Amino acid sequence: MSKINVLPREIFELIAAGEVVERPSSVVKELIENSVDAGATKITVEIMRGGISFIRITDDGSGIDRADVKSAFVSHATSKIKKIEDLDSILTFGFRGEALASIAAVAKVEMLTKTADEEIGTRYRIEGGEEKILDDAGCPDGTTIIVSDLFYNTPARMKFLKRDNTEGNYVADAVARAALSHPEVSYRLIKDGKQTLFTSGDGDLKNTIYAVYGKDFANGLIPCNYELNGISVKGYISKPLNCRPNRNMQHFYVNTRYVKIPVASVALDEAYRHSTMVGRFPSCVLLLNIAPETVDVNVHPAKTEVRFSDEKRIFDVIYYGAKSTILANDTRAEYTFDKSKPLYTAPVSQAAGHIITDESKPQQMIFDTPKPSVYSPVSAPKVDFSSYNDKEEESNFVIPEKEDEKTTVSENEIANIVTDNFVADENETVETEPVLVVEQEKKQEPIKIICEAFKTYIICEYGSKLLLIDKHALHERILFNDLKNNRREDYSQVLLFPLSVTLSMKEYDALLENLDFLSSAGFCVEDFGSGTVLVREAPLSLDGEDVEDIIIELAGYLLKNIKEPEPEKLDWLYHNTACRAAIKAGKSLNDMEMRALVERFLSDDSLRYCPHGRPVVIEMTQREIEKQFGRQGSI
Repeated sequence: MSKINVLPREIFELIAAGEVVERPSSVVKELIENSVDAGATKITVEIMRGGISFIRITDDGSGIDRADVKSAFVSHATSKIKKIEDLDSILTFGFRGEALASIAAVAKVEMLTKTADEEIGTRYRIEGGEEKILDDAGCPDGTTIIVSDLFYNTPARMKFLKRDNTEGNYVADAVARAALSHPEVSYRLIKDGKQTLFTSGDGDLKNTIYAVYGKDFANGLIPCNYELNGISVKGYISKPLNCRPNRNMQHFYVNTRYVKIPVASVALDEAYRHSTMVGRFPSCVLLLNIAPETVDVNVHPAKTEVRFSDEKRIFDVIYYGAKSTILANDTRAEYTFDKSKPLYTAPVSQAAGHIITDESKPQQMIFDTPKPSVYSPVSAPKVDFSSYNDKEEESNFVIPEKEDEKTTVSENEIANIVTDNFVADENETVETEPVLVVEQEKKQEPIKIICEAFKTYIICEYGSKLLLIDKHALHERILFNDLKNNRREDYSQVLLFPLSVTLSMKEYDALLENLDFLSSAGFCVEDFGSGTVLVREAPLSLDGEDVEDIIIELAGYLLKNIKEPEPEKLDWLYHNTACRAAIKAGKSLNDMEMRALVERFLSDDSLRYCPHGRPVVIEMTQREIEKQFGRQGSI
C-alpha cells in the first residue's frame, strides 16, 4: 500500500498560503506590491478591525484584462517572468505568482478591475479557492480588491493573531514601508473609517518621511547620496545628535524592495563610531540601487530577505556614503555663543583645556547646580568608563572648580595612591578589597571633603578612614531607591510642554498595551496616533532629553519582553531611569554637592551597591595607607 499521498489542490494551497499570508499586514503588503507593479500613482488602503474582517485596496493602475482575471488567481501564474533567465533580472515586486492564490485560499476575495482599452469592467468573486462570480461591473480604470473574513476557513490560524489595534498597526507599518520605497506614489490609509496616513506622491522622499514619521523625525535627518563600485545609495540618515537608543528606525531598500540587511546596519554603526555616544544608533531611510543579477530576492516567499553576491560592496557603499555625509554636515566648528555673556573656562592647571559651557537653555537642577547640555560642540577630556555599562554617558562639559586651600594632599597624589595601590584583584586579601560597612557609632564623626578625582570619584576623610566614592553609582542608587519607595505623586512632574515621541509601529503598539504600567511608574503617556505618543508627566529626576530616550528604550524593551511580569518591568524601568538621571562621570561637583552625597551615603546602609551590583565605595584605613608608605610602627 502506497504511503505517499498526492495532496488535493485545496490542501496544498492552504499550506502555501501559510508562508505568504501570516496576518492582515501580509495581505496588504502583497496587494500594494501588485498595485505598484501595475503602474499605480494613487493607492488607497482601507481596513476594519485591523484588517481581519475587511481590507480594500484601490489603485489607478493598468488593471487586468477580463481574459486574465481567472488566471491571476491560479498558483504560480504571473506576468513578471517567462523563462529561467528572467529570475536574474527581476525589478518588480511580485514574480512568484503566489499572492492572489494564497489570499483567496484563506479568505473571501472580490476583485473589480478595468483596463483603459475596455469599455466595461470585470467583477470576480472567489471564496476559499472556489469561484463564485464572474460578470460585468461599472468601475474606473485600475483595480479594487476586497478581502473579507480572513482565515474564516482556518480558525486555528485566528488564535495566532493579536488584538485588532495591534494588527492595524502592523498594516500601518506595511503601508509606511511601501510609501517610503515609492515617494512618487500617493498612499492613503483609512482605519475604521478614519484617515491615519496620507502621502502626496510628489516624489520627494523627505516629504514622505515627514508624512509617515512626523516633523521631529524628519528634521533630524540629513541627505545621503553616494555611489561606489556600481552601487548607488540615496536617502536620509540621522544627524549624530539625533541618534536613538535602538535600531528600530533603520529602513533599507534594495531596488525599492524593503529588506533586512544586517551588513548594512553594521556598516552604518561603524560610520557613526566616534560621532555619537555609545549605546546610540543612527536612523535611516536608504534606497540602494544595485544590478539585479548581483542580488537574489528569491530566498523566502515574504521576500524580506535577500542574498548578495558580494556583501563587502554593500558594506563599503553604506559605510563611505554615511561617513562622507556626516563629515560634510559637521558644523560643530561653526557653533557660536552669545558673546554678551561671560564664557567660563576650566583652570589652566587642568589638562582639559578651555571648555565653554552652554547656558542658553534652562536645565534641571541637581543639588542646586545647573545640569550641562548634551549638545556641547566641544568634547570633554577622555575618561575611562570601562567599568561602566554602555548606557552611562560622559558629559560634554567641565565646570570650573574652586581650589581648596585647606587641602594638604593634591589630587594627583590621591589618584596615584588609588590607582597604584588600591585596585583590588580577585586573589588579593580582604585588606585591599572594598569595605562597605560603616559602623553606626562612627557616623557622627566629622566629614572632610578632600577633592574630586578624575571628575568621577569623591575622596573624603571620615574619622580614621579615607573613602573613595563613585559619585555616579551612588547617585544612581539613591534615585533607584527613591523611585521604588516613593508614591507616584511624590516623584512625578507635569511637563511644561507635552513631549511627542515617534516610534516604529511595533514599538508604538507595545507601548500602548502598557499604558497602565507606565502610569504606575510615574509616566503619563497618551496615544497621539500614527506611531506617535505624547508624554505629559515623567519622573521628577528626568529632564526632557532623557524622557524621550527612556520612552524609546522602554518601547523597545516592552516589544521584546511583552510577557514579562510587571515587577521585572518596573525594575528595568527604575534601573534605566536612575542611570540616565544620575550625575554623570565627567561632571564636576562643588563641595556642598559632594558633602550632600556623602552624608546621604553614610546615613543609609542600603546604598552600598549601585543597581547594577557594583560597589559604591572603596574604604581605606589610615593604617592601610601608612603600610603602603612603609610607615608602620614609626609613629
